[in-house]
Amino acid sequence: MTRVLHILDHSLPLHSGYSFRTRAILKSQLAAGVDVRAITGLRHPNAGHEIEEIDGLTFYRTPGVASGPAGMREWLEITRFAEAIDAVVAEWKPDILHAHSPALCGLAALKVARKHNIPLVYEIRAFWEDAAVGNLAGRYGSVKYRATRALENRVVAGADAVFTICDGLRDDLIGRGHPGGKIGISPNGVDLTLFGDPPQRSSELAQKLGLGSGPVIGFIGSFYDYEGLDDLIAAMPLLRALQPEAQLLLVGGGPMDDALRSQAAASTASEAISFAGRVPHEEVERYYSLIDILAYPRKASRLTDLVTPLKPLEAMAQRRIVAASDVGGHRELIVDGATGILFSADDPLDCANALADLLENRAEWDVMRERAMEHVRSRHDWANNIHRYQSVYHHLLGCGANRALPRAA
Repeated sequence: MTRVLHILDHSLPLHSGYSFRTRAILKSQLAAGVDVRAITGLRHPNAGHEIEEIDGLTFYRTPGVASGPAGMREWLEITRFAEAIDAVVAEWKPDILHAHSPALCGLAALKVARKHNIPLVYEIRAFWEDAAVGNLAGRYGSVKYRATRALENRVVAGADAVFTICDGLRDDLIGRGHPGGKIGISPNGVDLTLFGDPPQRSSELAQKLGLGSGPVIGFIGSFYDYEGLDDLIAAMPLLRALQPEAQLLLVGGGPMDDALRSQAAASTASEAISFAGRVPHEEVERYYSLIDILAYPRKASRLTDLVTPLKPLEAMAQRRIVAASDVGGHRELIVDGATGILFSADDPLDCANALADLLENRAEWDVMRERAMEHVRSRHDWANNIHRYQSVYHHLLGCGANRALPRAA
């Protein structure tokens, strides 16, 4: 049985798109007969456990905290993480190291892979320098931005094989001069075994939130600037002029929470905009049950053009109607007019008109739901997509002792 050690920034029990994707990968690989374990770096909150068993998965933890000036702090973090990975390799003896972005994970894994001559697979879920810009925590072209990009290039050059989650990221790497032949795609996916029949609408919860009987536009997720929720709020007065009973429900929280609440309170459609706040993960399905259309109005940026989000796929798997801005990441997931609708990014008027047209044509929703579900089933089901990894693992292991790790540029 092939043994694969996954090298991660963080994991369960933290709840994030990153940890949920990791869970899906590990569970699907176990079901496919691969022996998997994982190790997290210093940035995962340390609860004092050296090893944790969560949901049938084994996670090793890296102790300690890296401190010091920028640059030295990150190098110390990589060194300590590599030491922890090395200890697991010595004990468990994996056949493959599978590191996941950010580049700090990849660099730590690369040190250990070279030491033990173990094949290294590196997976990029997003370019973290672009994510920092999108989160308003970084600036495009800054010293930190360029340094992060350079570290990523070093890991990609040194890895035996690379995966990205979408064409946008892969094309960008090829544009930097990395050979396309070593870069595969493992798209965002869902574990369809977790999605049964859509839950019935919770009238009790609707009443608690003050929702009326009209159609509900909703968003469930983190309130980052790049999500464009300010454009969705700005679209509500325009939408209500065409669909007077339409309502907006925002579930979640994040850096833009206060600003969005202030914007909503000042809106002429304020009575139709509700905030549910953060909700426990096990309660999310009840909130999905209230929403007629899941809206994803992401703003146009490098991050949103290059990265495919997970939430629209989860909504499709829930058999919910999806409306999204036409950024590159959404265009890879949604066929406009067939599996959902697309509207112009950064344009509240086009968003309002698209939502109004969708509400006006409810007779087409059942067909759209089935097309969307079939799209998820055929292209984004982890039970099928997990084999993309297996074929690469087998190829790398088949190279045997003559395989030489490529050197970083």
